[in-house]
Amino acid sequence: MNTRHTLALAFLLTLSLLLLTPFESAAATKRKAVKRPLTRAELKKAERRLSEMGYTTGVPQSALILFQKWEGRKLTGQLTRNEFDAIMSAEAPQPRDPGDAHVEVDVDRQVLLLTDNEGAVKKILPVSTGSNRRYNEKGIRGLAYTPRGRFRVYAKIAGWRRSPLGLLYYPNYFSDGLAIHGNPSVPRSPQSHGCIRIPMSAAADISRRLPVGTILLIYDSQSFVSAKEWAEADRQKQEAIVR
Repeated sequence: MNTRHTLALAFLLTLSLLLLTPFESAAATKRKAVKRPLTRAELKKAERRLSEMGYTTGVPQSALILFQKWEGRKLTGQLTRNEFDAIMSAEAPQPRDPGDAHVEVDVDRQVLLLTDNEGAVKKILPVSTGSNRRYNEKGIRGLAYTPRGRFRVYAKIAGWRRSPLGLLYYPNYFSDGLAIHGNPSVPRSPQSHGCIRIPMSAAADISRRLPVGTILLIYDSQSFVSAKEWAEADRQKQEAIVR
């Protein structure tokens, strides 16, 4: 190879390195940024933001999982850089049917929303609804299904109640013995016999917030019934009593 060819080859190699280096450097910088761990200040900032949006469970990991449920994200319970960015850009959950005090259970997201008359979400909880599987336990057979639709809390019990299929903590009954109740196990997926399980730590408070007559909406992506008709009937009844 003569000198001219050697110089030309060296020039081409140098040019290739100059062209590739900025792109490679940018990619490496991006990968490094993604992997950069969160600082203590960022962790606290994420916790504050979750609390501001209503994800107040008292346990940072539980609040994060609740956020991931609502946003349809992978349920990791790990506060990564991607989760931090998602939290900081998210908006607070809104009820499906705003404007009247009621409680909603979103079966797809596996969350419970408690709303007030202004349409504000006052409480967000993780739930575990019916598994949709057949069961045969303690001589009882059935389908573990949580019905969708519009219901009212028709009865409630303070403390523990023994049912044919197990113990219920502060049950709030809404349909044929099914209840919103505390349970030591609230999996991230539907696993109950049909009841709506909520964390034990929230059961007494929720019971106080759901007097008999409270409207309950249970829905998924395929079904929804508004509370407004019943809420209006309640208002008219209350006005008649006052007069």
